[in-house]
Amino acid sequence: MRKAVLGTVVLVGVGLLSACGGGSGLKRAKPDEYLVARQAPLVIPPDYALVPPKPGAPRPQDQNPSALALEALFGGQVQRSAGEQSVVSEAGGDSIAPGVRSDVGDPNTTVVDKGATTRDIVAAPEGDGQAATTKAPPPKQ
Repeated sequence: MRKAVLGTVVLVGVGLLSACGGGSGLKRAKPDEYLVARQAPLVIPPDYALVPPKPGAPRPQDQNPSALALEALFGGQVQRSAGEQSVVSEAGGDSIAPGVRSDVGDPNTTVVDKGATTRDIVAAPEGDGQAATTKAPPPKQ
């Protein structure tokens, strides 16, 4: 019985190994890795949009990052439309004093008193309003 099992195992092994020896899939033409020819390196074509820098001109990378961001977001200077120009001139936008921010704290500046409520709203601490409460006014008698 042992000889029969051993003979069966040997026959199955020989059958499996003989299947690996041939077939049309293994006879195909394969590239020879030693015959691969070297190709010329890739050449990056010149960028004709680039121009050589002018002597004394500011470098583009030395520009103000804030100005670059504003230009990227909103584009450059754009001519105002007729309607926008009309609104700005009616509001006096073309006659703004350059030092207006320096004049705000001047004692001669005219200020309108909006009352204690507006002052309290402006002076209120920041928050999400979760702890905000209101008080009802006292009833009139």
